Amino acid sequence: MVDTRFHRFAGPHTVGSILAALRRDDLLAGLAGAELSISGVTDLDLADSGDLALAAHMNYIDELRSTSAGAVVVLPALRDVVPAHCLAIVSDKPHHLFADILDYLYPSNTRAVILSGREDLGAPIFERDVVIGSNVVIGPGVEIGRGTVVGANTVIGAGVTIGRNSTVAPNCTIDCAHIGNEVVIHSGVRIGTEGFGWLDFGQSNRKVPQLGRVLVQDRVEIGANSTIDRGALGDTTIGEGTKIDNLVQIGHNCKIGRNCLIAAMSGLAGSTVVGDGVLMGGGVGTSGHLTIGAGSVVNGRAAVTKNWPPGSKLAGAPAQDIRDFWRELATMRKLSKGDKRG
Repeated sequence: MVDTRFHRFAGPHTVGSILAALRRDDLLAGLAGAELSISGVTDLDLADSGDLALAAHMNYIDELRSTSAGAVVVLPALRDVVPAHCLAIVSDKPHHLFADILDYLYPSNTRAVILSGREDLGAPIFERDVVIGSNVVIGPGVEIGRGTVVGANTVIGAGVTIGRNSTVAPNCTIDCAHIGNEVVIHSGVRIGTEGFGWLDFGQSNRKVPQLGRVLVQDRVEIGANSTIDRGALGDTTIGEGTKIDNLVQIGHNCKIGRNCLIAAMSGLAGSTVVGDGVLMGGGVGTSGHLTIGAGSVVNGRAAVTKNWPPGSKLAGAPAQDIRDFWRELATMRKLSKGDKRG
């Protein structure tokens, strides 16, 4: 569910009124259940009876079958998979239609990015012993826990919450995020920035609305000038005890487990899932929509392009099991030197 502390909802609206406003009469014709009221938009696995969700790829089949969503935008090929209780809105371009609906229900001029006039959230709330540096800008509805320190020139957007005994260094921006206790955020960090989501790649490059959040759990440390994008619909999550070095990019909808270490210059593309206790060397990259199992070690400069099970040890680009990497490297060295026997 989109967090309305950060993104104002223009509904509820019926499916029929939404499609009519978008001038999609072609989809309305013969659509039984157009009177269904939509009270929110979220992912298939989180949706309830009043929610609208998206199933735009065959990879969504399992989640689609079990969804509790009241309505779902689907590809024609997925029409027969939609549960009986769920209204199917069938489109050849489901992503485009879904983006249109998001823009209608969460208008861009009402989204809470940094400071957006969200006086409805009320004044900021500080517990005791909070220290605020000079030139700090704090939006409405912000909540900061006891003993937290916020450095000079930092900007905290509307609705953000920060737990107790945390430290936010100077010159940071935090938006669309909930921060835990005993978190350390170093200078220049950007949390809650828009995810890099686009349609019609290389043509119109239409932006996909980024309506999710960032959840930073307790005892996380985030190095200087690192960036963590908010989710597209769901959450980008950093698990408790995880430490992130300087100049790290974490894309939208990434799920980082507990007690991970991610070294400098690494970049995780959107929807990368990292299990607990994963170690990443400097300059690691992932191609997104993949899982690295718990306890894995990813050596520096590796490029992870597919799923890996727990306990994997990876190296190279594309990343492979480190034993295969060294074996391949040894073979290439032998070939380059030639066979000098005889």
